[in-house]
Amino acid sequence: MAVISNIVVDAGSTFNATITVKNPDGTAFDLTDYTVASQIRKSYSSSTAYDFNPTITDATAGQITLSLSSTQSEAIAPGRWLYDVEITNISDGAVKRVVEGIVTITPQITKI
Repeated sequence: MAVISNIVVDAGSTFNATITVKNPDGTAFDLTDYTVASQIRKSYSSSTAYDFNPTITDATAGQITLSLSSTQSEAIAPGRWLYDVEITNISDGAVKRVVEGIVTITPQITKI
């Protein structure tokens, strides 16, 4: 079962957040030999998606960084969105959702 984690992104700002994937016993899940994917959508059935640019930043520590450039965050309409993070085992193709939640995009006021 995925961990639920809600996040806030300021539109027009660079966003970075690091999440740690853990085993049921609380130890770090080794992400060696895994890939990661993450998207933001308005609803579960929405055909429009924004990639969260996920990268595995420390495989043995189970760390994944989600990021958006200022241009990417500005392109997402303010409001409540949904997201998840999935990992895929390279050797057998098994997919597991590890994090999911709500992304709140706050509107940008200053435009340079």
